[in-house]
Amino acid sequence: MKLIFAIFLMINFSFIGMTQNTNKSGYEIATFGGGCFWCMEAIFDGVRGVEKVESGYSGGKVPNPTYKEVCSGLTGHAEVVRIYFNPNTVSYEELLTIFFSVHDPTTLNRQGGDVGEQYRSVIFYHDEQQKKSAEKMIKELTERKIFSDPIVTQVVPEAPFYIAEDYHQNYYENNPSQSYCQLVINPKMKKFREQFKEILK
Repeated sequence: MKLIFAIFLMINFSFIGMTQNTNKSGYEIATFGGGCFWCMEAIFDGVRGVEKVESGYSGGKVPNPTYKEVCSGLTGHAEVVRIYFNPNTVSYEELLTIFFSVHDPTTLNRQGGDVGEQYRSVIFYHDEQQKKSAEKMIKELTERKIFSDPIVTQVVPEAPFYIAEDYHQNYYENNPSQSYCQLVINPKMKKFREQFKEILK
């Protein structure tokens, strides 16, 4: 995605309205699925105002699924990240901007070489304001023809979130020499850091 896209989105969507999805610690929650959760976790963990990012599974019919079960494609779950963020530092709209910039929202059940329903593009909204913000952004991106193909990102109500196994948490940070991190995550991280340097930790 070109830098101009990131700038355009930041100008048009930053701070257009704060959500009311606040937990007892004063942080709000966003839940996104955009391919492998290792990539998404690494990216959002680097955003200023993000307190914590958890990798997990959501949107399916199997309670407490294992990674192996989710990878089978039979659970209905997507790999997702749950993001705890301070809305006084980073807005939900800015997180959406990043989300649409770091993955391809036009490929159905696929991100690069990762194929299957578990890699679908999905936004689990936690309140009506988040729903409106997500739908507004998709509408704007579509009208401005930012992508050459239709956006297939699902916008659905929050579902039970099942945190992934311990070894999936902070995966990129803990496994920098792993081949997937080197070949897939590193290029995404470089691109992300170049486009969003103003809001990095």
